[in-house]
Amino acid sequence: MIVAAGVSDRLDPLAGAGEAAGKVSRALDGEDADLVVVFASGAHLAAPEATLDEVHARLRPRSLVGCGAGGVLGAGRELEAGTGIAVWAASFDSGSADTFHATVTEADDHVGVLEGIPEVPSGAGLIMLCDPYSFPTAAVLDGLARDAPGIPVLGGLASARTLEGSGALFEGGEVCDRGAVGVCLQGIEMLPCVSQGAAPVGREMTITAAEGNVITELAGRPAVQAIEQTIAELALPERALVAAGLLIGIVIEGGKPDYEQGDFLVRGVLGADARTGAVSIGAPVSPGQVVRLHARDARCADEDLRRALRLRSQAIGGRPPAGVLVFSCNGRGQSMFGACDHDATMVDEELGGPPAAGFFAAGEIGPVGGRSFVHGFTATIAVFPG
Repeated sequence: MIVAAGVSDRLDPLAGAGEAAGKVSRALDGEDADLVVVFASGAHLAAPEATLDEVHARLRPRSLVGCGAGGVLGAGRELEAGTGIAVWAASFDSGSADTFHATVTEADDHVGVLEGIPEVPSGAGLIMLCDPYSFPTAAVLDGLARDAPGIPVLGGLASARTLEGSGALFEGGEVCDRGAVGVCLQGIEMLPCVSQGAAPVGREMTITAAEGNVITELAGRPAVQAIEQTIAELALPERALVAAGLLIGIVIEGGKPDYEQGDFLVRGVLGADARTGAVSIGAPVSPGQVVRLHARDARCADEDLRRALRLRSQAIGGRPPAGVLVFSCNGRGQSMFGACDHDATMVDEELGGPPAAGFFAAGEIGPVGGRSFVHGFTATIAVFPG
């Protein structure tokens, strides 16, 4: 497998697309582009069809997907705003990469009908890029977890639209204004790396009573009281982190003797009722699940991403992967870390400088505990071993 990536910040869309795709073409050195992924921002979204035409002219890909972005990244750089394009291409030794365009339409009984998602065989992987306004990503991921358990889904929600205000999803040479686009990878190894950017604090607690997304009891006590007691037991630095924004980590796949940082699905606390002691969070829960308080800041996010990347590097024997696709939250970047290029630079350093491209998403897709979710303030990374 050969992967190449190119990034351009040239203001002229055709020149930028030509520059980024030209870098990719030279790196492929005559190999076919079986799959091309394009993320485009700024002036590229005035006439995205022209940008795609230029990429096609340079690379002649067998398949292409992509989306509009508030910012793009790659090659150790992050272009968080303005005009930019990131082009990523792979030439596969074997396997297949089949693109799709999925939509949800409302039937007569007001039930949404999902069309376009391919049948996903065991051992496959999905990359999905979704329009946040017209596609129920979380519900579709729930369905995939039920119908194709264990299949990793990575990607993100498009974070920019065309200048006319319509959706900007790319499949082949077409711009789709709604739904989701993606690619089903068969016979191609894709390893997920998910960094939720939050650190666990305090002790683990078991949910003893809950309904929907409301926890009424933790360890046999009203949830509010149990959380307050846990916070009171924290060291002062951890209390300061929690005061800036309390998060709850939920174990999705139970049964382990010990739970590590990556075992928790991190969600925000939506509200608390002092009268009943109930706490509502941003995910459905059930009695018996283990939870732990989490906190997020720049240091936590930095350490969590570094840890996740090192674990993935160890899993592939310490060799640089053939390439990676990066889906970073548009709440990260300079606003979180106070400096440019954080996630792109860390991917470069920890994975040995593989060809990389990605975008700043309005929500990131990646697996936790064996099933995929939509996250926030997260970096999800598709790693393709060499």
